Amino acid sequence: AADKINLIPQDFFAELCEQIIQHLNHKIPGVDIAELCQRIQASGIDINVGELAKLANAVSFLFSTAARNNLSTEDLVATLGSAATALPKHAVQVIRHVWNEQGKSVSASEDARSMATVGQFVDMKWKLGVAMSSDTCRSLKYPYVTVTLKVADPSGQITNKSFEMTIPQFKNFFRQFKEMAAVLETV
Repeated sequence: AADKINLIPQDFFAELCEQIIQHLNHKIPGVDIAELCQRIQASGIDINVGELAKLANAVSFLFSTAARNNLSTEDLVATLGSAATALPKHAVQVIRHVWNEQGKSVSASEDARSMATVGQFVDMKWKLGVAMSSDTCRSLKYPYVTVTLKVADPSGQITNKSFEMTIPQFKNFFRQFKEMAAVLETV
C-alpha cells in the first residue's frame, strides 16, 4: 500500500485520512472508497478500488493502533520514520496534521469501536421494473422490485448490495418493516 501513496495527490490523501478519522470517531458510517476512487481516477491517477481499499485499511490500522497505544503526534511520526518502508514526506505531513488535530478523539472512542462487529446501514434505493419479454417468452409483463442497500462493514468500507423481489416477496418485506416500526413505537 505504501507505494500507492506516491500516486495519490496530497489533497486526496488528506481527504481519505479525514474520512477514516471521522469513521473511527463514529461520525460517519464508513469511507466510500468507490466514490473517492472515481474522483482520483477522474484527476488522471491510475489506481483501482482494490488498491485504494488496501491503502485505506492500512491507514485505518495505523490510526486505530496509534489510538490503542495512546501515541502522541511526535511518537506516531517517529514510528512512521523508523518503518522499514519509509512513507513519502507528503503522506507523513498529512498523517501528522490529521492525528495532531483529531487523534485524541479517536483514542477516546476506540474502546466502543472494538465492540462493533456488524455493518451499519447507510442508504437504500429502490426501483420498480417490469420484464416485458425474454428470448424464451414473448409476453412476460412480470413486475419486480430492485432494492440496493448501501452498507458500511465494520472496517468502514462502504459497499452496495442489490437484490430483486417479486411483488409477493416485496409485500412480505414491507409487512415485516411495518411490524418492526410498530415494535419500535412501543420502545
